[in-house]
Amino acid sequence: MADSIDQDREALVLHQRLRGKLTISGKAKIKTLHDLALLYTPGVAKPCREIAQNKSLVYDLTMKGNTVAIVSDGSRVLGLGDIGPEAALPVMEGKALIMQQFAGIDAFPICLDTKDAEEIVRIVRAISPGFGAINLEDIETPKVFEIERRLTELLDIPVFHDDQHGTAMVTLAGLYNALKVTGKNETNKQKNGPNPYESLRIGIVGAGSAGCAIAKLLSAAGFKDLVVFDSQGAISQARSGMEDYKLELASFNTSNFTGTIDKFFGADVIISAARPGAIPLETIKAMKKPNIVFALANPIPEISLEEAKELGIEVFGTGRSDYPNQINNSLCFPGFLRALLDLRVKKITVEMKIAAAKAIADSVKNPTKDKIVPDVFDKKVVKNIGKMVKEAIKG
Repeated sequence: MADSIDQDREALVLHQRLRGKLTISGKAKIKTLHDLALLYTPGVAKPCREIAQNKSLVYDLTMKGNTVAIVSDGSRVLGLGDIGPEAALPVMEGKALIMQQFAGIDAFPICLDTKDAEEIVRIVRAISPGFGAINLEDIETPKVFEIERRLTELLDIPVFHDDQHGTAMVTLAGLYNALKVTGKNETNKQKNGPNPYESLRIGIVGAGSAGCAIAKLLSAAGFKDLVVFDSQGAISQARSGMEDYKLELASFNTSNFTGTIDKFFGADVIISAARPGAIPLETIKAMKKPNIVFALANPIPEISLEEAKELGIEVFGTGRSDYPNQINNSLCFPGFLRALLDLRVKKITVEMKIAAAKAIADSVKNPTKDKIVPDVFDKKVVKNIGKMVKEAIKG
């Protein structure tokens, strides 16, 4: 507890000293009238006319091709909830700083003083000409699903939602290597042939942005027995009155399990993106050995590392940097956005996401139970993601 208090104090002092983590710096110096004439008027008129005749030249003649808008309404910030756009700004600045330092991307925090989905769509659409990609961040569920869907349809630049896409890709990457470490891949190949994931029983706790996206990506990657749990229990086709996005989640529940998470026994994998205490001990104790548990709630995971050791969990991952196996979005979003910009992607596909997950997993040459994902400072990751996403686009 003392360490946490000290870290909080140090972080606050650092933010007060910096007065923001970002600044704008020019690529050229204006030292003479000639410089001014080239970089501003009258010289700037030439690229303006060229772009007016051919809009695609905006990528070659301006900053658009290297620029991301990080958009939030502050309605679901980290583990802090609805704290508003001003309070969300430090987080968005941090995301921009990571993009800049890890992948050379110029990103701008855009914190909106509105929680109306229609207005958010309108604003983002209006500012989109100046950006090469949109990163939706810390917007509440299920509103963000509609915002992402609408913007993806309306814009000719990619719309990336890190709480969904980033979390899901890093989770899948960690799962790929966890399955190698535990030997479950080879065991299931003997049972299922070409698809080693078909008979794996996976429980996903939490039906927010992260939980939904994890379930969708795992399903697309070939995992067949997925049960997603919300506050009412398993999301299944036996339930009525569900929101549209939960109907898709129900289709993944091929075992038609209808109970609550404390009655979900025999799982190979449990992934939780919910809250501390959301994974019952009886569920973990009844898992198939060797078992895999990802407890992704931040800053306090569903179960602690000490509890995981006591319970004999074979591979344990969290979102914490002070625990082994940090399932952290920062492993994904710098490299993935770098690839989207460099390849001038217009729409994100599931094939791109799976490719990025494989690139992250493959960045660990010899995974162990305490090393299933690379270090966030591993410079190979950004390059590997770009290479794999490019191959996925080529088909």
